[in-house]
Amino acid sequence: MQPFILHPRFKFSSASYQQIQVMRFAIEEINNSTLLLPGVSLGYEIFDYCSDLLSFGAALDFLTQKGRGAIPVWNGTNYRPKVISVTGPFGSSQTISVAPLYMSEMIPMVTHGASSVQLSYKNRFPSFFRTIPSDKYQVESIVRILRQFNWNWVAFIGGDNDYSRDALTVFQEKIRPANICLAYQDTIPQNQSLIGRLFNNIAMFNVQVIVVFANVEFVIPFIQKAIDLRVKEKVWIASETWSMSQELIKKSQIERIGTVLGVTVQRHKDLRGFDEFINNTVKSRHENACTDMDLKERCGQICSDCNSTSAQTIIGEDPTYSFVIYSAVYAVAHALHNALRCGTWNCANSEIIAYPYMVTEALKQVKFKLENQSIEFDENGDPPAHYDIVHWDCKNKTCSNVDIGSYLTNPTPSFHINETLIHWFAGTKAPVLQCSSECKSGSRKVQTGFHTCCFECEICSDGKYINHTADPYSCIACQKDEWARNGSTSCTKRSIEYLHSDDSLAIFLMFQASSIILISMAILVLFLCKNDTPVVKSAGGRLCFFMLCCLSMSSISVFLYIGKPTEAICTLRNSVFVVFYVACLSCLAVRSFQIVCIFKMAAKLPKAYDFWVKHGGQWITIITTTVIMLFLCILWIAIEGPKPNQIALYSEVILDCTYGVIPIFYVIVLFATLLGIACFSFAYMGTDLPKNYNEGKSITFSLLIFFISWVISLTVHLSTKGKHTLSVNPFSVLCSLYGILFGYFFPKCYIIIITPERNTAAYFQTAIQSYTLQPR
Repeated sequence: MQPFILHPRFKFSSASYQQIQVMRFAIEEINNSTLLLPGVSLGYEIFDYCSDLLSFGAALDFLTQKGRGAIPVWNGTNYRPKVISVTGPFGSSQTISVAPLYMSEMIPMVTHGASSVQLSYKNRFPSFFRTIPSDKYQVESIVRILRQFNWNWVAFIGGDNDYSRDALTVFQEKIRPANICLAYQDTIPQNQSLIGRLFNNIAMFNVQVIVVFANVEFVIPFIQKAIDLRVKEKVWIASETWSMSQELIKKSQIERIGTVLGVTVQRHKDLRGFDEFINNTVKSRHENACTDMDLKERCGQICSDCNSTSAQTIIGEDPTYSFVIYSAVYAVAHALHNALRCGTWNCANSEIIAYPYMVTEALKQVKFKLENQSIEFDENGDPPAHYDIVHWDCKNKTCSNVDIGSYLTNPTPSFHINETLIHWFAGTKAPVLQCSSECKSGSRKVQTGFHTCCFECEICSDGKYINHTADPYSCIACQKDEWARNGSTSCTKRSIEYLHSDDSLAIFLMFQASSIILISMAILVLFLCKNDTPVVKSAGGRLCFFMLCCLSMSSISVFLYIGKPTEAICTLRNSVFVVFYVACLSCLAVRSFQIVCIFKMAAKLPKAYDFWVKHGGQWITIITTTVIMLFLCILWIAIEGPKPNQIALYSEVILDCTYGVIPIFYVIVLFATLLGIACFSFAYMGTDLPKNYNEGKSITFSLLIFFISWVISLTVHLSTKGKHTLSVNPFSVLCSLYGILFGYFFPKCYIIIITPERNTAAYFQTAIQSYTLQPR
């Protein structure tokens, strides 16, 4: 059978001589196999990729049928070029420049080194395949390294080619959602004297982490300049093209530049039989027969180093790309095997002609195991990504590559870095590898410049929290039923607070209110029994019964402060107290006024006093003041009375009542206050009256308690808020009521029960005479 020609095409130099030998090794291994392409031999030609311009001659030669210089023209039959597949070139830019020549004829290109993202676009490169992952995944792995160590202030340095430019585009896209800032980016200049400018700029931007994504020929002078300039304590992130470079890692003083982490394609153990193949090759020197004049004319395709390169030099080269070259050759062989319908022992029909497009279609379906590694291509012609993460471990002025982790996309995406290295970096490097240190929990970022990584920290105030995952720049207000102290990262549900009936404080208030009712009723019964005695008459007689009933009714308002407030409770709470207490207060005012009139004004204004007594002046006054207060309360409730209200206080929501229409509320308070002042004035005027009629002191005492308790209540409401402030108003109510009981009624009860001898008409008459005989 006529042999098929497989055309690998590499950038050839002494440093890549091992790669060429791996390709030859794979082809000879396939040709000697009885399972793959039985009866079919693969031929190959190797060319040095001198430059885009000079290499087009060789590229066109691959497309001819009759020889170099013949331009293929469609003649109505299937076009069959000189080659069925091309392997290489190594670099992305070189591949992109010649790929259109092969894509137009659907000649498959299977490369081991062209990792540019552009080459995944199948509309531009329909017959392109590669065994090295797309740079999209390499950039992802670099971004994952940066995120792993929280390095967010980085520089990106690349070469002047598609490999670096495409990586930069992907890098900028990937770092944005990862909150990593590109502080500086530049291209390594061809003129090495200008490289120092890059390091000046890096220093100016205070960048400590430098991603160097460039081919090794760009990186070598760049790193050498870093050594010469004594650049220290940097973190270098190396792309796969130089992360395993033995020339760089063995440079003198390389350990001084800082820490080097890198990404490299998955490395495999030495290919079985390869060392023996190299030794035999060197002995036979078959490969250095580069004397064909045709090759000499085409950019000097003469292997001047072949005769002088030793087997150990070849075997000792960086083996990073050995397996991807090996698998690229095998991928084409498997595709051709399927296109020719080959079986275990032979191919189906020796007359079948394998056209390049048939191999291209077969490559899309290729899936096989090689050295326990699955070889396949996705819809973009890319293999599954599998990278090793390496660290340049430098000790005693020598460095070596150490595997510290991995990143793979198949069968499931995973990323791993050695925990020991993570802890070491977290303790020694992280504080200086960011533009700004991360804000403490509960603080938001306030951006201070163009980059989001440069910021100041501001603590979130009370009632707000921050969710750093969702938005590290904004403090979010809590909901109405939630609360948060300053510097919080979440809100907490507020507890609903009011005076529960089973609270000890509520029980105490209810007990006291019940006591007032019982005491009032007891005094009422006592006064009814002693209705005709001078003490009861001097206290006001029937007026006392009305006052005691009003005190009992006022105490009911205390019960309205217990339990969850409702609209009805809020409406009655203050109204019940103020109406009945004002009625009681008007009785005291009238009683004080009446006593003062008897002893000080009756003689001077007898007609006025007679008119007051004859027409029931005291009851008219009491009823009038009570009706006015009742009218004000009804008006208050009708327009907008008190309603249930929620007062949010830190961890609590206090259930209380509003004050309704504030102006009317103030009028009610003012009216009660003026009535109290009038009562206090009349009582004070009667403090020098006969002892038995000296109720001025008692009333003055009662009113002082009234004023003091409500002043305290107002002060507490203005100064503090909380669950216990709910009890202040009922306490003030109780104090006001107890003030009247203790100040006005208890002294009279004492006389009736304990000193009945003072409860006689004669005793009272003697007191009056003593008062009238005193000099004025």
